[in-house]
Amino acid sequence: MPIFQFEAMNKAGEEVKDEIEATTSEEAISKIRGLGYFPTSVKEKSKARRLSLGLGAAIGGKKGKKKGKTFAIGKASNKKLTQFTRQLSTLQDAGLPILRSIRILEGQQKPGVLKNALIDVGDDIEGGSSLSEAMAKHPKVFDRLYVNMVKAGETGGVLDSVLQRLADFREKSQRLKRRVIGAMIYPIMVVLVATGIVTFIMIAIIPKFRDIFEEFEVTLPAITEALIDVSHAFVQYWYLLPAVPIGLVVLVKLIRKNRSGRYAVDKIKLKLPVMGQIVNKTAISRFARTLGTLITAGVPILEALNIVRDTAGNEVVASAVSRVHDSIREGESIAGPLKQSRVCDDIVVNMIDVGEETGDLDKMLLKVADNYDEEVDVLVAGLISLMEPMLIIFLGGTVGFIVISLFMPLVKLITSLGSGGGTRGEQL
Repeated sequence: MPIFQFEAMNKAGEEVKDEIEATTSEEAISKIRGLGYFPTSVKEKSKARRLSLGLGAAIGGKKGKKKGKTFAIGKASNKKLTQFTRQLSTLQDAGLPILRSIRILEGQQKPGVLKNALIDVGDDIEGGSSLSEAMAKHPKVFDRLYVNMVKAGETGGVLDSVLQRLADFREKSQRLKRRVIGAMIYPIMVVLVATGIVTFIMIAIIPKFRDIFEEFEVTLPAITEALIDVSHAFVQYWYLLPAVPIGLVVLVKLIRKNRSGRYAVDKIKLKLPVMGQIVNKTAISRFARTLGTLITAGVPILEALNIVRDTAGNEVVASAVSRVHDSIREGESIAGPLKQSRVCDDIVVNMIDVGEETGDLDKMLLKVADNYDEEVDVLVAGLISLMEPMLIIFLGGTVGFIVISLFMPLVKLITSLGSGGGTRGEQL
């Protein structure tokens, strides 16, 4: 059986050289990976030929052919990117060269967008690019916030700690988003199920009662006629049930195509009862955490504000950040424009003002973000507590309306049939 010589890296990033028996090079690679190693090159001992594994190794003075890339579309998941960021921070803290760190993590990734990007990032670093320059070529995976923080970490020589902060930032932001989405699942499911049941009753059940009433020529009360009219509308225009919400979503998306439209929609969101407070506090939390994290990483304040504006997720907040940017450029403070915008509470403005005076702006911003995250949790819990009785009352009222509307003429019909039956009995 042929013997293959190989070079690989173990899980600690240390280089390993050894030999292994295998029928083919593919089997050799599989066995090496089975030992827990990440192979960088393999050669058959008898033929002394090297096999490039797509790791950017130079063979015969030429760059090896890229392997391992697969067809993938979309963006990398936040969970995978956060995990990669934390692992890269750990490897950098251990003192491994950045190229080796990227290659190790690339080998651990499953085929997809992130793995493809890491292959290219590794090749670019090998070609002389910095990590931030290589990542900037993949905006669908590494956004401006990510790239600029990495750049700041490279410039200050603290890439490991910056990556750690970036991973924490992504985890906290995603946790807040999951809490808001998770809290809305229950009421949305209740509304969908209730809508389905009511639609079934209107389309399948009530028309049968209508036929019975018409057959016996029962005089219907106004409430029953209203119910039958609603049922008739459901039967005739059933396609509007999915078309209306879909049309509204499409309309909102079209309105948000331009900046003024986005501003108007986001302004309306902020004015909604209860939900508007959640949207506002979520946006402020994101603004404060993003800006605080960027300042902590050493990103220049003007560049940090540009990144925050682009990642705010709310055009009203983005507009306020633009005014803050102009104020800073003219030598003024952050607190003034924020107070004029009325986007933030007074306590937030005061905390930022104190942070500017004491030189602890980043810490103050992160405290604001933590406080707002807690307030969002309270508001979401309150919204759910408010929606549960409202949904029960709405569903109870709907069912009660249907039952009363159907039973009033039924009772009248049964009474008339009973009277008619009694008269016929007396006549006999």
